Amino acid sequence: MFEDIWRKQCEATLGIRKRFGEEAALDYLVGEKLLHYVSAARYNPAFAAQLPAFVSDVRQMFPRETMATYLTALEQRLTEDNHFVDIEDTCLGSGSIDDLTSLKQIVDLLRAETLGTA
Repeated sequence: MFEDIWRKQCEATLGIRKRFGEEAALDYLVGEKLLHYVSAARYNPAFAAQLPAFVSDVRQMFPRETMATYLTALEQRLTEDNHFVDIEDTCLGSGSIDDLTSLKQIVDLLRAETLGTA
């Protein structure tokens, strides 16, 4: 079931790339879906179990250089969004903070030369 979710998102990314370009595809899959998936995986073991396979498919969909450039820009964007958030206000900006935390958890996996297995 959880595998179906991210597999359909990867399939949708192919259409987004074709119609709107690579950056839009990255925004959809990495900047939105993967970040939310990582957040869910923190609290749901079923999501966590599927995370390595999801990351592996994402890595295969985009060239390494493109992924590295995109991740740098996404990290800067989320950091800027987070900069304007009052950390004391738990209602405002909590999504940006959560997204930045999630990005930091996956950036090494997406940038690594190869993925190992445990």
